[in-house]
Amino acid sequence: MDQINITPEIKYNAAKKTPAGRLLQWLGLRTQPMVKVYRGYGRDGQLQIFGHVLSLSPAAAPQQRKGVLANIGTLLRLFMVRPVANATVYLQWQQRRISTTTATDGFFHFQWAPERPTPAGWHPIIVTYTQNGEDITSGNGLLYIPHRTQFGCISDIDDTFLISHSGHLHKKLYVLLTRNPAARKPFEGVVQHYRLLSLGRTTSGTPNPFFYVSSSEWNLYDYLLAFADAWDLPQGVYLLNQLKTFSQLWQTGTGKHGTKFTRITRIMESYPHMSFVLLGDDTQQDPHIYEAVASHFPDRILCIYLRQVSRKNRAATEVIVRRLTDKGITCCYFEHSATAIAHSRQYGLIAMED
Repeated sequence: MDQINITPEIKYNAAKKTPAGRLLQWLGLRTQPMVKVYRGYGRDGQLQIFGHVLSLSPAAAPQQRKGVLANIGTLLRLFMVRPVANATVYLQWQQRRISTTTATDGFFHFQWAPERPTPAGWHPIIVTYTQNGEDITSGNGLLYIPHRTQFGCISDIDDTFLISHSGHLHKKLYVLLTRNPAARKPFEGVVQHYRLLSLGRTTSGTPNPFFYVSSSEWNLYDYLLAFADAWDLPQGVYLLNQLKTFSQLWQTGTGKHGTKFTRITRIMESYPHMSFVLLGDDTQQDPHIYEAVASHFPDRILCIYLRQVSRKNRAATEVIVRRLTDKGITCCYFEHSATAIAHSRQYGLIAMED
């Protein structure tokens, strides 16, 4: 994806500096309002984009910093946020100005029908926070319109391609706190599998769309993007879980998994012409969620890939895989990505080896 540089005019109401404000700035926190805009998605007749308005936020995205203490500080800052509830935000699209307000957690969600078709690709978006008719600050985002390729991919993140130890909370927190995104590891072969899927039945100019849907919270958005960029995973749209504050850090990744089902069904309903490959693992609820998705869209699931990570969940996952297979849903329950790649070749999702 080409880099798009947008520099909208940003106007702040400068607040008088206080000792507390100077301390927050020293801690690497931004004390001026900000609009955080995430990657949105859509099609010709419906577009949507989302983000947060925050009055306190990290001053910069996670960096590849060296040292455990530096990494801990960077990660902790991601949860030092203060959302702005009931904030008015707007975006300009074609000839329309579209407005909405934030929820109690500062989250906003625009969903609208464009006046004329939007071409496939990535499009810049600017969302502006306004008070009493005065623009306070703006944030940049991107809106993705997939090409009408043969299929899309919906993937979990933790323990599906990013080694996270989701089944062991203390170990997960230790890795999250002490390692920067570039130091984290994907499972062997998973990046190759994802790159091949992005080009399956299509060309490099029109890659298959990827949607990364996770129970991790929006606080980790920049962290996860930094990891994906470091390992050159396919570019895609990230749909994460509800923002958490510092006191909730220990609950990271433990949000309601039912919302994950909702996010996946919304993607599939947005592209009624498209079939999908689902990728997950057996550490949490992916097998159950994907079974529910398959029951709602039985003719649109090309394959379900589930990585074997949890020994204690293996027998239960095998039962779900058998149920899905009996219903005609193609599944691959695998331990090593080489097995998943061979399966994708066998079923024609990716090209055979030269």
